[in-house]
Amino acid sequence: MSEVSNPIQACSDIFFKPNGVFAATNVNHNWSWLPFIAVIVITVLPAYMYFNFVDFEWYTDLIVNSTYADVSPNEQDMIRQNMTRDSVLLFSFVGAFVGYIVLNSLLAIYLNLSTKSDEDNLHGFTDWFGFTWWVSMPSLVSAVLALLMLTLAESNQLDPASLSPTSLAYWAGLDVGSQWYALAQSIRLESFWSMYLIAVGISQWTNIRGNKTYIIGIAPYAFIWGVWTLINLF
Repeated sequence: MSEVSNPIQACSDIFFKPNGVFAATNVNHNWSWLPFIAVIVITVLPAYMYFNFVDFEWYTDLIVNSTYADVSPNEQDMIRQNMTRDSVLLFSFVGAFVGYIVLNSLLAIYLNLSTKSDEDNLHGFTDWFGFTWWVSMPSLVSAVLALLMLTLAESNQLDPASLSPTSLAYWAGLDVGSQWYALAQSIRLESFWSMYLIAVGISQWTNIRGNKTYIIGIAPYAFIWGVWTLINLF
């Protein structure tokens, strides 16, 4: 296991040598600011580029016709009038920032509780909150792929699913109005990568070993996707 000496190296090694990164962050918790900034900034770039590129009138019609098809024409017109490029951009930025903070906070609470079985574990909520930004780093891969797709796009009538090119929604070609769209969009390849990183990190930060680390890593995703599926079904 190679030694990681600084946070910049850690941001690179987290993709290829995560054991060394978590061994280093076990004693350098202040390094978590770098992945926090990277995740927040880079993951909002595709939305910024998309909404400055897309045919916004076409996008508005797509959202209204697929999501608000059951409301009256007058209500649809009001929705169209309130959907401006600036308002959608602002909502995307605020939603991404607040969403990451809330979800990573919940994950940190879960990890703090699920690792209590290790009596030697002295890590608290703030330590695990910093940990969550390291396991969120695979989201940068999806963001970079989305930026690449936007750069190469030949038409500005580009499906919003292209913002999540690693998601099940994108690969299954689901319509944005489908009741399964949001769930499928949340099921991404990098989610499974994050599960793996959680397991690796727990093995480095605690005395918990073996299959239990993977159970802890997989459980929150399986629970959320399972409940979401049941809600859609019933």
